[in-house]
Amino acid sequence: MSISDMFASAAGQLDDHERLRLYVEGVRERAAKAVPWGPDTVGIPRQVGDSPLLRINDVAFYANAREEVAGFAELCLGLLTLHQPRDGGGLTSGNTAPAQRCKCCMLRWPCPTLREMARLLD
Repeated sequence: MSISDMFASAAGQLDDHERLRLYVEGVRERAAKAVPWGPDTVGIPRQVGDSPLLRINDVAFYANAREEVAGFAELCLGLLTLHQPRDGGGLTSGNTAPAQRCKCCMLRWPCPTLREMARLLD
């Protein structure tokens, strides 16, 4: 199931910006509620050759992963706060909606930042 499928609303699909924001907020909340990750709470698989250096790297990864995931979620939310749609200010004819631009980079909406985030997180 993709992120798009997870956030389909009864009235239709949420826009990409709102969908990504909800997804990243969920990641942040789950990371904040998770118990600290460590050798006692996460099963660290046995390494081939059982090198002590590899075991130390695994323990360090698990020990820092919770904080790193939460930090990554904060970064994504900051980018989504900066890159939001806004009215492009152009004239339209008929019933077509006016073109939107990104509030931050002023490129056509959805901007490359949002498209790339959607591609990577979907």
